[in-house]
Amino acid sequence: MREIIFDTETTGFDPRNGDRLVEIGCVELVDRRETGVTFHAYFNPERDMPAAAEAVHGLSIQFLSDKPLFSARVDELLEFLGDAPLVAHNAAFDFGFVNAELARAGRPALDMARMCCTVQMARKLHPGAKHSLDALCTRYGIDRSHRVKHGALLDAELLAHLYIEMTGGRQIGLGLAASTPNAAPSAAATPAAPRGGDRPYREPRPHMASAAELARHAEFVAGLNQPLWLDTV
Repeated sequence: MREIIFDTETTGFDPRNGDRLVEIGCVELVDRRETGVTFHAYFNPERDMPAAAEAVHGLSIQFLSDKPLFSARVDELLEFLGDAPLVAHNAAFDFGFVNAELARAGRPALDMARMCCTVQMARKLHPGAKHSLDALCTRYGIDRSHRVKHGALLDAELLAHLYIEMTGGRQIGLGLAASTPNAAPSAAATPAAPRGGDRPYREPRPHMASAAELARHAEFVAGLNQPLWLDTV
């Protein structure tokens, strides 16, 4: 199963008010394991960068001014996303910005049925707790010491670790496979050859106490000074 974990950075909170997407980072998971394949891009927002937004992600308009427009890389992005489920933290926010940019580029919106929101997952798993990415990383023991400011690819990588932990951890797939009739035994099912084949054969050691051992034990117990199990008081 292929899944895409992604995060965005923007100029503000609402694309309907003219805010734009300035960065996207995507991490590919296959069978709940990171493949090392990512997609990352900065975009020129064609507008100013509010100081409050720059304080969050550190992306100035001077840095973004020579970056491509979203429309210049939209085909690469859509090819990377494919038809995989899309996982994001507060996913409605990220979907809203990506779909607004897709509309500007004349492309169909992402189907919201593909959306998986880790904030909603966290609310069900940990009601009443903090559900920010930082708080959840702390809860699940995920190292975020290198996260000084928000960054789309870094946050997507952290979210990938978090998503794996929140959905059962890396060992979720372990289990006993159902046996198939007439199937040839696998290497794992084949008994291993005994080690030390040149050692002399020894009869299994008996584990039942002998009559002599039982007698010695009775003698030992008789010499105990007022054992608790014989206390009649």
